[in-house]
Amino acid sequence: MERKPAVAGQFYPGSKASLEAEVNRFLNVDAKPRKAMGAVAPHAGYIYSGAVAGAVFASVVVPRRCIVLSPNHTGMGERAAVWARGSWQIPTGSIPVDEALAKKLLAACGELADDHSAHLAEHSLEVELPFLLARQPELSIVPICISRVDVGECRRIGEAIAEVIRSEKEEILIVASSDMNHYEDQKRTIHKDQMAIDRVLALDALGLVTTCAEHRISMCGVLPTAITIFACKKLGATKATLVKHATSGDVSGDYDAVVGYAGFVIEQ
Repeated sequence: MERKPAVAGQFYPGSKASLEAEVNRFLNVDAKPRKAMGAVAPHAGYIYSGAVAGAVFASVVVPRRCIVLSPNHTGMGERAAVWARGSWQIPTGSIPVDEALAKKLLAACGELADDHSAHLAEHSLEVELPFLLARQPELSIVPICISRVDVGECRRIGEAIAEVIRSEKEEILIVASSDMNHYEDQKRTIHKDQMAIDRVLALDALGLVTTCAEHRISMCGVLPTAITIFACKKLGATKATLVKHATSGDVSGDYDAVVGYAGFVIEQ
């Protein structure tokens, strides 16, 4: 099945030339790409979060195969939905689904379900793809959309992902899509973001989920991020680095109701 763009021309430019130019501008940062196990990048409109996302993807070597996890904002579909066959279309190209890898993940983890419907109108995975494709022209992906799973399920999904990756000969990058705190003032958002950032830097997936719940930190991709941390730790990760942190207020000048954006790299 071919997945058509849902937010081209809204969250990011709709034409090939304009999208290439904008992505390349955000990727044009002073960074030395390094091998990584995981990355976390934001998914707002590029005008707001593109600089953070670009800094993240410029900092990592993007292999041919990526598992991309996003939150489910629409409520549609299964709770841990894998788009297992076909391709994803974006203005800069067609990205094949890694069907063999998707099949292995579905077989390895009972929490995962083969489901297209969760992905059809979801923006948060789609907006990562132009960056990944720009960094890796031979890209293939396994898209996974996450909602309403508990921390135990996050652990099982993450550890199953790790076991499948460990069984593969090629390198596979795990990408989590997440914005940080939403629609509070700049001071409060920076404070709340920092609490969540500290848990990511500690590679503390359980602490991240608990902290966001206890302090009402509206980090929409907390579950994909937790799954990524569980997977990377199972694979031997020892270090997470904050690449960049910003808010929408830094662009709009409106600091009364901002959204936070943070980008991380997870490595051995």
